[in-house]
Amino acid sequence: MAELVYRPVVGLAKTLFKVWDLKIDCQGSENIPRTGGAVLVSNHISYLDFIFNGLAALPQKRLVRFMAKESVFRHKVSGPLMRGMKHIPVDRNQGEAAYAHALDSLRSGEVIGVFPEATISQSFTLKSFKSGAARLAQEAGVPLVPMAVWGTQRLWTKGHPRNFKRSHLPVTIRVGEPVEAPRDQYAGAITRRLRERVQELLDAAQRAYPGRPKGPEDSWWLPTHLGGTAPTVEQLRAAEVG
Repeated sequence: MAELVYRPVVGLAKTLFKVWDLKIDCQGSENIPRTGGAVLVSNHISYLDFIFNGLAALPQKRLVRFMAKESVFRHKVSGPLMRGMKHIPVDRNQGEAAYAHALDSLRSGEVIGVFPEATISQSFTLKSFKSGAARLAQEAGVPLVPMAVWGTQRLWTKGHPRNFKRSHLPVTIRVGEPVEAPRDQYAGAITRRLRERVQELLDAAQRAYPGRPKGPEDSWWLPTHLGGTAPTVEQLRAAEVG
């Protein structure tokens, strides 16, 4: 079936990356299957993560269908694009429909993209994972492909202004070997293994990342354990309670 929207959007994204002069370092794309269904699982630190996750699949000639919150599909600009690219709307009050849609897509050989943290991590550390990705992989009989992105938060993330200038920012992407999801195993155990693998990839991406803060005021995008000033998980929880 012709991809009348997805491929032009990919072309536009590549053009923007050149205009912004992004320094993209992507390794491990060969771990994404060239054929058949798979669940691509990533950390979530930016509104743009899905674009870079999808970029990692292009060398394997795969187009990823992402599960995204339903409100994005109602936006007058993003809505038609999301629908045209065959992404999957998720209504958090009625998640069964999105799950069924993703399952059908996996069984038909599509690659589905999932952010198991559900929302952007403002601490830029890995949050707990929901088990939906593991359950999808189990039921569809497909592998889970872990990956991690780093640096995308410097472009656009929650609580900070967009930075779409020609900023020469580096973005690091790491894709790991597939994680099997046997039906006879507990989804929670598979999810824990998956999260451990994503954490390893995130650590590797952070070690390889060449960017450094320009000064103390520019350390907001680094978590505290890397010497930055991003809010800790405890601070974020306290703010929610307050």
